[in-house]
Amino acid sequence: MKIKYTTIIVKDMDESIMFYRDFLGFEIDSSINLGSGIMITFMKTDGETMIELIKNDTDKNGLYSVGMYVENIHATVHDFKSKGIKIIMEPTPITVGSLAFIEDPNGAGFYFMSKLFIQTLLSG
Repeated sequence: MKIKYTTIIVKDMDESIMFYRDFLGFEIDSSINLGSGIMITFMKTDGETMIELIKNDTDKNGLYSVGMYVENIHATVHDFKSKGIKIIMEPTPITVGSLAFIEDPNGAGFYFMSKLFIQTLLSG
């Protein structure tokens, strides 16, 4: 398993980009406008892990989840189930791969994605 990014829901994308870029030294890796007021910006620094900033009107602002890459999403979720981990969303095919979502004992979200999902999202 590899951590690929941490997702933060933001209220002001420009202000958030400025904070991570100007104060913390991150660079914009890519931005995606999904329409309907939804914007996603990936911020990077040294290494592979990024911060994913999401602006939308649905979710509460703040830390949302940690995204992990796994080789076999179905085997990973099967293993989680055998350990009694709370599964929020079973492996679900989406247009760019598969995605599953779990919750830790404190309510923190972790989602797991297939390689195809990562490659398509970052190249789009």
